[in-house]
Amino acid sequence: MMMLTEKLEKLKALFAEMGQALIAYSGGVDSTLVAKIAYDVLGDRALAVTAVSPSLLPEELEDAKIQAATIGIPHKIIQTHEMENPNYTANPVNRCYFCKSELHDNLKPLALELGYPYVVDGVNADDLHDYRPGIQAAKERGARSPLAEVRVTKLEVRQLSQQLGLPWWDKPAQPCLSSRFPYGEEITVAKLQRVGRAEIHLRKLGWQNLRVRSEGDTARIELPPEKIKDFVLMTDLQSVVAAFQEFGFIYVTLDLEGYRSGKLNQVLNQTLSA
Repeated sequence: MMMLTEKLEKLKALFAEMGQALIAYSGGVDSTLVAKIAYDVLGDRALAVTAVSPSLLPEELEDAKIQAATIGIPHKIIQTHEMENPNYTANPVNRCYFCKSELHDNLKPLALELGYPYVVDGVNADDLHDYRPGIQAAKERGARSPLAEVRVTKLEVRQLSQQLGLPWWDKPAQPCLSSRFPYGEEITVAKLQRVGRAEIHLRKLGWQNLRVRSEGDTARIELPPEKIKDFVLMTDLQSVVAAFQEFGFIYVTLDLEGYRSGKLNQVLNQTLSA
C-alpha cells in the first residue's frame, strides 16, 4: 500500500509533468488541496477558477476567496448558467452530469484561451465508488483528477491538508445546493435560496455539519446522529420553525436517522435492487 508521503510526491510529480494547470476550484477540502499542491509546484502557472451560480452559497464563495488568497494561488471567478438548462432544473437522477457539463464547457475553452493545457478537478478515489454522473461529464471534456489518479481517499485528503498546514482540513463537505432536493422535483432559484438561507441560519446557531433537505413545502433538518439530542435540548425549536417559515417553508422536520452523505441516492439503490 502506498504511503501518504509517497502519494504526495506522486501528486507533485504529476503537476510538474503538466507544467501548467487550471484547477476547477469550489473551495471544498478536495479542490483546495489540489490547488495548494498545484501552486506549490507550479507557482503562477497554476490558476484556480471558481464557478458561481445560484447553487453555490455566497458564504462558500467567500471561503474560496479567502482560502485561495491564503495559499497564494491566482484565483478567477466565472459565471455558469446550468439553471437555464431544463435538463438540469428538471432534477433527473443524472442532474450532476448537466451541471458538470456546463462547468467544463466553460473551463476548457478558458484554459485554452489562457494557455493552460490541463483542467484538473478535486475528485478523489472514494468519489469513484459513489453515484457521480458529473465525473463522466468532466472526463468527456478531458479533465483530469489527480487525487483519483494517485488513489487518494477522502480521509487522506484531510490528512494531507492537515500535514500541509491548511487550517480548513476538517471543513465539512458542502456539495451544491441542488443536492438537497429529491430527484424529480424541479429546482428553481427561489428554492435554492430558501435552502441556502435555512442552512446559514443553523450554522450561525453553531451547527456546522448538517443538511436541510427540501421536499415540496417541507424542510427536513439532518444532523449527525450524536448531535440530534443536543439540538432538541439546546435549540429554541420554535424560533427555528419561525425562521424557516419566513424563508418560505411551511413545515419543518428533524430527520431521526441523522445526516448521511448521499442519502438521497438511496432511492436509486432501492430502484436497482427491486
